[in-house]
Amino acid sequence: MTKLYVQYGCGLSAPKEWINFDSSPTLRIQKIPLLGKIIKNKLNTVFPSNVKYGDIIKGLPIKNDTCEGVYCSHVLEHLSLDDFRVALKNTFKILKKGGVFRCVVPDLEYSAREYIKTLEKGDKLASIAFIGTNTLLGIKHRPKGLKGHLSSFWGNSKHLWMWDNSSLTEELKIAGFSQIRVCKFNDSDDEMFKYVEDPSRYVNAVAIECIK
Repeated sequence: MTKLYVQYGCGLSAPKEWINFDSSPTLRIQKIPLLGKIIKNKLNTVFPSNVKYGDIIKGLPIKNDTCEGVYCSHVLEHLSLDDFRVALKNTFKILKKGGVFRCVVPDLEYSAREYIKTLEKGDKLASIAFIGTNTLLGIKHRPKGLKGHLSSFWGNSKHLWMWDNSSLTEELKIAGFSQIRVCKFNDSDDEMFKYVEDPSRYVNAVAIECIK
């Protein structure tokens, strides 16, 4: 029996060994016959053909207790706190007992410490870099007009919630996960994770591996 591995929020990283999902509106339109072909010619970003549309908050079209491994990288920080908790519950559901979940998010603690360092050096604009560049929590321009609102809808680059090691670990415990540990790039005992992991995503990030 083939073992099942699922990645959600995959973006353009879609190894054939995994079932890859993304919830981008662009992907949804790209999947529409005829219209999708027209849109593809006008887009700078085109999803690989094996990426399926799926939203972890609504629940992926995967049977419960079937996945050997689940992975997401730089996805959870784009969710509100409530949606994040729903995502963890849905992740837990699709994993089989003993299944592995690995996730990577930007490290709030690192950004906060860098902010304090910059502030102590006398940089009067340290907070602007912290909010607008390093954590992506701020909004520089409020969307105006139809074009602005459409642009805001299509893009999902802003971070809605940030995590450090201790808070993410605690949320995983609450969701039911065990054997929670800080992980590093490609340090999983399961070789399948090497197909989805990218070393650049681990820079200044919190990476966690846990078990159902």
